[in-house]
Amino acid sequence: MTANPTPTPNTAANPTTNGLRTRRVTTDRLALHITDLRDEGEPVVFVHGNVSSGAFWRTTLPLLPDRYRPIAPDLRGFGDSDPLPVDATRGLRDYADDLHALLTEIGVERAHLVGWSMGGGVVMQYLRDRPAAVRSVTLVNPVSPYGFGGTHGVEGTLNSEDGSGSGGATANPEFVTRLAKGDRGKDSPVSPRSVLASCYVKPPWRPAPGDEEAYVESMLTTRTGDDHYPGDSTVSPVWPGVAPGTRGVLNCLSPLYFRIDELHLIEPKPPVLWIRGEDDVIVSDTSLFDLAHLGALGAVPGWDGTPAQPMVAQTRHVLDRYAARGGAVREVAVPGAGHAVHLERPGEFTAALLELLEVRSA
Repeated sequence: MTANPTPTPNTAANPTTNGLRTRRVTTDRLALHITDLRDEGEPVVFVHGNVSSGAFWRTTLPLLPDRYRPIAPDLRGFGDSDPLPVDATRGLRDYADDLHALLTEIGVERAHLVGWSMGGGVVMQYLRDRPAAVRSVTLVNPVSPYGFGGTHGVEGTLNSEDGSGSGGATANPEFVTRLAKGDRGKDSPVSPRSVLASCYVKPPWRPAPGDEEAYVESMLTTRTGDDHYPGDSTVSPVWPGVAPGTRGVLNCLSPLYFRIDELHLIEPKPPVLWIRGEDDVIVSDTSLFDLAHLGALGAVPGWDGTPAQPMVAQTRHVLDRYAARGGAVREVAVPGAGHAVHLERPGEFTAALLELLEVRSA
C-alpha cells in the first residue's frame, strides 16, 4: 500500500464527529464521497448496502485500532457520490469497478474488504475479478451470490429464463415514493424510518437517537428512478408477472446479471469471514422481501408454488466450495440480531472482524 501523503483539493478532508473525516475523491470514473479516519495503516474498506450510504459504518470505523486505515465510500447514486446511472447488465461491476478506481486514486494496492448486504455482493464481485488485490473478505449479511429473487435451490437455478420475480418491479412502490419525497416520519410501516426499525435491525432494538437520524438521512440520499433505485422493469408471462429491466439497483442484483459461480476457482484465495444476524428478515431463506416467500404467505396474489429463494443456503454452498478448494472460511451466526449485525452487536462484530484482520496481518 502506498499512502497519498498530500491530499489534492478534490480530496481535502473535512472533520466530522468521532474523529471521522469526509471528502470527495475524483477518479477516472466518477467522484466518490468517502468517510475515513487517517491516511496510514492497512486499508480496510467498508462497503455499504442498498438504500444506505457509508454513514452506516459511522459507529464501526472508530472501533478499529490505529494500525488500520478504515475507509467507507458512498457507492454511486448513494450519499454524496456522483449519481451516475447503473448499467444493470453488468451486475454489480459498476460498483466494483468504481471501488477499484477509488483505491487506485488514493494509492491502495491491496485492501481488506468488508461488505454489508448489497455491499457484500460488490465485495464478492471485486474478489472474483481482482483476487490478488484483496487481503481478506468480510461478508456481513450479504446478498446471495446468486442475486436477489428469482432463483431456487442452493445452486441458484433460475425460476424462469426472464428472471421473473427479481428486479426493479419487486420494490414496494409506496416505499419508493416516500423515499423520493424525503419522508422522515414514522406513521407508515413503509416509511424509511419504519423500515430501518423493523427490517434493517431486529425490534425492539433501536439505534441511539443521533445515530438513527443519521441512518434515516443516509437512506434518503438514495437516488430514485429507472437509472437508480429501484430501476426499470419488464412484464413477464410467468408469476408474479414482472421481470428485470436493464437499468438501476434492483436489476443489477437480479440473477440474470449478478451470479458468482466460480469463486472457488480464483487464486489466490484470501480468507473469508461470513458474519450474519440469525434473525435477518431481508437476506434469509424466508425473506420478507422475496416475492416467492410473500406469495406463499398470501401477500402476493396468484402464487403458483414458486419456492422461496434459499439465500443463506446459497451463500453457504458457494463458500463451502471455496473452502473445499483451499480457502479459509469462517461463519459466525449471531443469535437475536437482524440484518445490520454490525450496528446491533458491535462488540461481537468487531471482535470477529479483528480476529480475521490480526491473523491476516501477523
